[in-house]
Amino acid sequence: MFLTAAVFHLHATESPDSLGGLRNLLVGGDVMDAGISLALLEAGPPQRLLNAYGPTEATTFSTAHVVDRVSAASAALPIGRPLANTLVRILDGHRRVAPGEVGELHIGGGGLALGYVNRPSLTAERFVADPWCAGGRLYRTGDLARWTSDGQIEFLGRADGQTKLRGYRIELGEIEAVLRGHELVRDAVVIVEGEGEARRLTACVAVRNPIGTAELRGHLVRVLPEHMVPARLIELPSLPLNANGKVDRVRISELH
Repeated sequence: MFLTAAVFHLHATESPDSLGGLRNLLVGGDVMDAGISLALLEAGPPQRLLNAYGPTEATTFSTAHVVDRVSAASAALPIGRPLANTLVRILDGHRRVAPGEVGELHIGGGGLALGYVNRPSLTAERFVADPWCAGGRLYRTGDLARWTSDGQIEFLGRADGQTKLRGYRIELGEIEAVLRGHELVRDAVVIVEGEGEARRLTACVAVRNPIGTAELRGHLVRVLPEHMVPARLIELPSLPLNANGKVDRVRISELH
C-alpha cells in the first residue's frame, strides 16, 4: 500500500494496529512524522515500512528509507538512499557539497523525465547537465538536503517558495499573485504555519479598504483549487516589516 503522509498520520494515530497486516507500506508526498512512526512501530507495524521520496519529474519515487526503528528524540526521518537506476547528487551553486553540508538535491537516472511539454525554458532551468557524467542529466528538485555520516539523505525543506501540504505541491507565490489581483489588495504574503497535521496556509493581506474574509475567500476559490486556499486570512493596512524593510514572516505567524 502507498499512503500520503497525511493519510498515514491519520491511520497511525486513530488505529495504529490497523496497518500491521501489510507486507509493504510506502509513505510519501510530505514529511513523515517521526513520533507517529514510533507509535506505529510499537503498536504493530507492517512487515516493511518505507519513507519514500521523489518528485513527479523523476517518476514518483527516487529514494527510500526502511523505518524499522525510531529514536524517541528524532525530529525527522531520513529519506534514505537512491533506488536502483537512480542517481542523487546534493550540490550548491558551485556544483559540489561535502558530506554534512546543505545543498540542493538533484536527481538523475533511468526514471528521469525528458522535460516539460511545450515549456523549453522551464525544462532548461530545471533539467541540467550532470557535471560529473558526460551526457548525463539531472533534475533540480528545489529541495534542500544533506548526506548523513551513514550515507542517508536528510530532507531539510524547500529552497524556494514551493511547499508540500497534505501531499499537494503548492507555490506560495501563485496564491500571493491571485490575492494581489483583487482591486482592494495592495500586497499579500502567504506562509505555512504549524507542525505535522496542524500545518496550514495563512495569508496576510495589506488592503486599501476593509474587504472581509468571505469576499477574499470567494475571490480565491474562483481561481485556485481548494487545497491552495489559505485556512487563515488576515487583513492589515500594511504588511509587518522587519528592521531590513522586508516582510516579517515571524510576526505574521504571531498575529491573531
